[in-house]
Amino acid sequence: MSTSLSPEEKYLTRRVLCMQESQTIRISNLANKMKAEGKDVVSLSAGEPDFPTPENVNQAGIDAIRAGFTRYTANSGIPDLKKAIVEKFRRDNGLEFRENQIIVSNGGKQTLANTFLALCQEGDEVIVPAPYWVSFPEMVRLAGGTPVIVHTTLENEYKLTPDQLEAAITPRTKILVLNSPSNPTGAVYGEAEVRALMKVVEGKDIFVISDEMYDMITYDGVHAFSPGRIPEMKDWVIVSNGVSKSYSMTGWRIGYLAGPKWLIDACDKIQSQTTSNANAIAQKAAVAALTGDQGIVEERRAEFEKRRDFMFKALNDIPGFKTALPRGAFYIFPDISGLIGKTFNGMLMKDSADVAEYLLKDHLVATVPGDAFGAPENLRLSYAASIASLEEAVNRIRNAFK
Repeated sequence: MSTSLSPEEKYLTRRVLCMQESQTIRISNLANKMKAEGKDVVSLSAGEPDFPTPENVNQAGIDAIRAGFTRYTANSGIPDLKKAIVEKFRRDNGLEFRENQIIVSNGGKQTLANTFLALCQEGDEVIVPAPYWVSFPEMVRLAGGTPVIVHTTLENEYKLTPDQLEAAITPRTKILVLNSPSNPTGAVYGEAEVRALMKVVEGKDIFVISDEMYDMITYDGVHAFSPGRIPEMKDWVIVSNGVSKSYSMTGWRIGYLAGPKWLIDACDKIQSQTTSNANAIAQKAAVAALTGDQGIVEERRAEFEKRRDFMFKALNDIPGFKTALPRGAFYIFPDISGLIGKTFNGMLMKDSADVAEYLLKDHLVATVPGDAFGAPENLRLSYAASIASLEEAVNRIRNAFK
């Protein structure tokens, strides 16, 4: 019997072999391929707003090109963007940072990857509440750390409790990841909840990575509270954010990180040897986004809230679907355990991947299976689409599970 190894098994590192492909990107690519083939796919899989980039932001990018601002910038970002970020944190989040505590990167993914690479040693544990954004555990593994997954519940709106956090901490715990508002659940931690969690980690030499990418998209008067506002945690909280979601700038690839200067310097070093600076033109556009009229952000947030309300009611009316009310972001994450084990159109629904495949291939609705987020009995649906598209998608879903 041949025992020869494939090139992948023979040459690729363990870190790469243990990583999973991003399911959100895979499903979006498949849906786009089917659309290109002429199929009438309604896609609820993409993690980006359907609104265009604001015109003042576009114009700033055009002006940068015309002015010849097309060369390398400082590795950690241009001064006027860092200044705008400092002001944004003060204005919107109640956070105080200096410009030397900020680094601008190629999207929020890079800010997080840089942080894990800077902090994680082999054997370090990183607590990741599930459902989680797909890249958190994979980034931890790539950095050599060990993700410790803590499962939350629908009944608690998919939020980590202090008791769960306490139980997950070991002598090897290095980092807690907190994502609020959450992708994929839309959960938002209020001030009391954040303070209760921080009481658990305070004094334990545990860093908190607070991913606040959706901080400007919250509903019902609820506001995300940053753990960086707690004085006792000031030296232990690292805040990741960006312009992608609030300003419909996903393709511009601008994320930013704030934290202790020594850590930002380490991320600067990593970035200098991997990608160097973020796109120069996009940095100028990001300045315009952060310093311009913020009215458009509120207008779009209000539109997302209308869509949220529609999807919450419509999905809960479909047998087999149960969902918590999202308080932020633009995703809804129904529990579909009522469909698991049933057969539709001759196809047995063994897990959420089967449900997602059935919806896409038989009913032309693209969703993302929950196992990508550590929740195999859920689906993630993005409502970053027009009401007409959402109505059509819901009708197809309802017909699929009659």
